[in-house]
Amino acid sequence: MTTMYVCPADGTRSPVESLAWCCPVCRGPWDLDFEASPVPLKSLSSRVGSLWRYEEALPLAAPVTTLGEGRTPLVPLTTSVSAKLDFLMPTLSFKDRGAVMLAELARRLGPERVIADSSGNAGTAIAAYCARAGLPCTVYVPETTSPKKTEQIRAHGARLERVPGDREATARAARAAADEPGTFYASHVHNPYFLHGTKTYVYELWEDLGGRLPETIVVPVGNGTLLLGAALAIAELSAHGLIDERPALIAVQAEAVSPLATAFRAGAEELRAPAESAPTLAEGIAIPNPPRARQILRAVRASGGTFRTVTEDQLRAAQLDLASRGLFVESTAVACWAAVREEGDGTDGASGTDRADGAHGTDRAGLSVVVPLCGAGAKTGLAPAAGAAGQSAQ
Repeated sequence: MTTMYVCPADGTRSPVESLAWCCPVCRGPWDLDFEASPVPLKSLSSRVGSLWRYEEALPLAAPVTTLGEGRTPLVPLTTSVSAKLDFLMPTLSFKDRGAVMLAELARRLGPERVIADSSGNAGTAIAAYCARAGLPCTVYVPETTSPKKTEQIRAHGARLERVPGDREATARAARAAADEPGTFYASHVHNPYFLHGTKTYVYELWEDLGGRLPETIVVPVGNGTLLLGAALAIAELSAHGLIDERPALIAVQAEAVSPLATAFRAGAEELRAPAESAPTLAEGIAIPNPPRARQILRAVRASGGTFRTVTEDQLRAAQLDLASRGLFVESTAVACWAAVREEGDGTDGASGTDRADGAHGTDRAGLSVVVPLCGAGAKTGLAPAAGAAGQSAQ
């Protein structure tokens, strides 16, 4: 069957060979009409040590553009909560999972230019993989993006476009440029190939846990690319009879910018109005108007999950707590741990007494919750103390 772009809103279809970055009718994001085949668990041990080992489930095969991304460790935090260390990727964030798919697709299509927009991590990943593929790349970022992230983008040879205003203004600027002829828009929001990359996060959990999944998968949500990728993998594994039970998806947003959590609690099927932009330490998920809002809300409800929000003080405390456990991750990446660390197993999230005695591996029999640590602390540094001068959403 031919792989096609399809609009989830109105059914419009387009060949993936085109450079149409959105549905021409409604201007919404594409889904991918692609049927994954079952991944044979028993044969995985002899395969390449990257996300490309799940070749039956991926819409691209025989990649040229790869940096060995994927296969990140799963380590215990408490007796029931483990963290997947997705900050141990080539560009130090989970966005490599989707960026490698977009760059490989772009390499095959041969556009004149590649553009992307990002609050930082997706931009650094697209820049790196375009460098690997030999593709010219321009990345649009908000003017407040962390200097360490913009330096990384430039280091990979990409052109950097700083946009005054918030993340939404940056997206608008990139979309205007995306309409120019010969342009491949490497959008981690609109292009579904990105989601087929992020779904490997769950395939790795399934492999590492011997053919099952944890009871609960907690994910940070801004544009929802990790959550939607996780939902996609869960649906595929279930359809192929490779898991007995589907995990609940717990979506986490910063309290300062939480339009999806607000809509979920109101019982809405889509956003009633975009959120107001506000400063937050969780800059990577501060998305006032996510284009895939309806799909995100539907996926969380279908899983039996829910939304949680975390405060700026919780983000600061969680970053320090993880650092005390040997894990230094950026302030966006601690959101999920901030949302769950004070519950279960009698944990108070601060003392060492609640930590799992599992230095040599995860206790699979007791694992019930997995949180991702999505970006390295070296990208942003330690969050400033409350009330510190110069505090910003970086």
